[in-house]
Amino acid sequence: MTDETQPRTDGGTATALPGDSHDDGSHLPPRWSIKRWLITTNHKDVGILYIVTAMFFLVFGGMLALLIRAQMWAPRAPGEGILSAMAYNQAVSLHGLIMVFWFLSPIATGFGNYIVPLQIGAEDLAFPRLNALSYWLYLASGLMVFASFFQGSTFAGGWTLYAPLNIPAFMPSIGATTTVFAIVTFCASVTVGGVNFITTIHRMRAPGLTMRSLPLFTWSWLLTVWMMLLAFAALLAACMILLSDRLLGTTYFAMTTDGGSVLWTHLFWFFGHPEVYIVFFPALGAMAEIFQTFSGNRIVGRKWFIVSMVLVALQSFIVWMHHMFLTSINLEVKTLFMATTIGISLPFDLMVFALIYTLIKGRIRWDTPMLYAFGALVLFIVGGITGVFLGAVVLDYEFRGTYWVVAHFHYVMVSGATALIGALFYWFPKITGKTYNEFLGKVSFAVFFTGFNLLYFPMFLAWGTPRRVFAYRPEYLVWHRIASVGAVILGISFLLIIYNLTKSLISGDDAAANPWPYSTTAEWAVSSPPPLENFPGTPSYASGALEFLGSDDDGSGAAAATDGGHATEHEEVHVDHASVWPFVTGVFSFVTVIGLSGLQVGSYPAGLEGLFYQATSVVGVVGLISAISAMGYENFTAHEGGFGETWPFGGVENTKMGMWVFLASDVVLFGAFIGASIFLRVAYGWTNWHPVPHNPIPGLVNTYLLLSSSFSVILALVAAKKHSRKGIVASLVITFVLGLGFLVNKGIEWLELFHEGVWLDSGVRASTYFLTTGLHMGHVIAGLLITAYLIWRAWNGAYSEGSGETLEYFGLYWHFVDIVWLFLFPLFYIV
Repeated sequence: MTDETQPRTDGGTATALPGDSHDDGSHLPPRWSIKRWLITTNHKDVGILYIVTAMFFLVFGGMLALLIRAQMWAPRAPGEGILSAMAYNQAVSLHGLIMVFWFLSPIATGFGNYIVPLQIGAEDLAFPRLNALSYWLYLASGLMVFASFFQGSTFAGGWTLYAPLNIPAFMPSIGATTTVFAIVTFCASVTVGGVNFITTIHRMRAPGLTMRSLPLFTWSWLLTVWMMLLAFAALLAACMILLSDRLLGTTYFAMTTDGGSVLWTHLFWFFGHPEVYIVFFPALGAMAEIFQTFSGNRIVGRKWFIVSMVLVALQSFIVWMHHMFLTSINLEVKTLFMATTIGISLPFDLMVFALIYTLIKGRIRWDTPMLYAFGALVLFIVGGITGVFLGAVVLDYEFRGTYWVVAHFHYVMVSGATALIGALFYWFPKITGKTYNEFLGKVSFAVFFTGFNLLYFPMFLAWGTPRRVFAYRPEYLVWHRIASVGAVILGISFLLIIYNLTKSLISGDDAAANPWPYSTTAEWAVSSPPPLENFPGTPSYASGALEFLGSDDDGSGAAAATDGGHATEHEEVHVDHASVWPFVTGVFSFVTVIGLSGLQVGSYPAGLEGLFYQATSVVGVVGLISAISAMGYENFTAHEGGFGETWPFGGVENTKMGMWVFLASDVVLFGAFIGASIFLRVAYGWTNWHPVPHNPIPGLVNTYLLLSSSFSVILALVAAKKHSRKGIVASLVITFVLGLGFLVNKGIEWLELFHEGVWLDSGVRASTYFLTTGLHMGHVIAGLLITAYLIWRAWNGAYSEGSGETLEYFGLYWHFVDIVWLFLFPLFYIV
């Protein structure tokens, strides 16, 4: 197996255009071929897939919104209107979920995919196949949402999935379980993508491009993916626990569990409030780029603008409890979180003023991207000011659960969408090589801005309407009808946008490499669209300005690779841009989820339907394991990078960096599970909580087994440095045996508990023990599968050349698993 971190290619592969049928060494079909889009791993292709798919989900979520507004045309009693009460709940819930998860974040991911490598001087992302996998998991998760509508009913408990409405007792449909699975799959996509982007931006920048000099969109995207990596890990933990309640019968969020509902709220909003900034930060970065380009002026206070973004990213994780002011949390804690909530507005104020002063000091050109970016700023200011009201405990008591929250939320979130639409027009010439119709673009903005404000501003005036309810007082009738008219106008604006861009793609004029005066970032220094390898040579900022070193005089891109600004000897290095296995993995992920969703406790289908779900589960799991294994075994060479600015991770290989980032996400995942156990124990009564395994000896034995296995992994690394194939194999076999002993010992312990009548559904104490240690066991099983593969590779002579990087990367994972057990053992066996 060839790792995805190989030396960069020379310019020999950079000459092929994206539409070429051969694409030197890439094995990519032409762009008009469907096969290309199924197998491509090139960051620009993946970015286009994200953007197009996100726009599709925008239309789907928008149709649900129109259904909601049609239902709200007049106050309704249950059974009246075009939707039943349950259908209305489903429309409201899925509208929120689709817009937040499957439109807003993914369209920003599309721009991140396409633009960030160009801005930092990278030929591609660090792990191209993982990049493609992140897209196919995203698409698979969206298709799961579609499928949920055909499984009885989809989720109908609101986009926040509040407990206990999210458990089978209140939401028994299989479609609801599929929706939760879809969120889990989306979280997996985010994690894979986050690892990729963080490694790329920190390790693959062009020479001379320091962190301080990164373009503002790249800065915003780097902070976004860091927030996504950590915040979505908390949501992943919450949804995994919820799936356990729905499929295995655990009782985390059951009505009989003290604190279960509040636990879900903590887990969800620890993700949910950073998600606001996850959505808005890419829009903020795009606004900054557009403001600079169309005012001809550098962002005022650029350094402080970046510092403010960093502060907001950090503070976003300490404000979640302002969503919980109506719970039983004591007043002192509420006051603390009110202060942090008000405090996070201060760096935002600085950024808003920086954008305003940038325009004041510049000469503004009101092209379509600038109109949308400026409109986004206006809308965000309204959303921010109205949000301060909700940050005050007393006012939150009055406004919480009303249409004031709905209006504020949309003024913030959709203002981000407004800026991203501006980004779509801004980068459309670069992505497609075509120019859009400027007149239609301006008309679409006028219709958009009018429809948006007609839709959402009346909600402030009808704030007394309960959210997620279609009955309201008659005096609010006029405001709701204005809002419904605004929804139609807003929908028309999106049709105009889609028509304009589609027609321009088909018959628009060819775009220049740089159609915008005063644009300065690197993506505008290459052709539109860029060549396969992005640059006609090696980009460098070492002189203080962007240069392409080693390029031919004719600009063909046949350049030799360079290192630190000095051309190296020309050599052909094969770099891959295609793999079918990410697509296959996405397909079997979808199949697996459809099968597992039918195995829900309490509503398991009988007869042929039950057999269908069982068979589909087996096919999906086998196919998924096979696809992942095939992708791991596939020979695939990617750009390495690391020849330019890599602070603060100089000297760290891409794969090691990726492993560190992944483990950071895993820390949050296990932290959420452990924190949930402690929270429920406190709610249950600390002194009344007795460990489920009454005998700590098996846990102590397992502690020794895992610690010994970590030592044997170190011995494998030592043997690799000594070029001892037998030593590597022997050490890995010992690791495997010790890990297997851990599983056997744990299995015996579980069987004894089952024999005593202690099951996952025996109470919250049993649920937390089985699920948390079960998550750890899953990590051990994954580690043993990897160990078996390493043994087979070592037996055939791999890793004995003395480098041992692969063993080191595995060791990081295995040591982490062992460290986690050192926390679980005292928590569940001693304390």
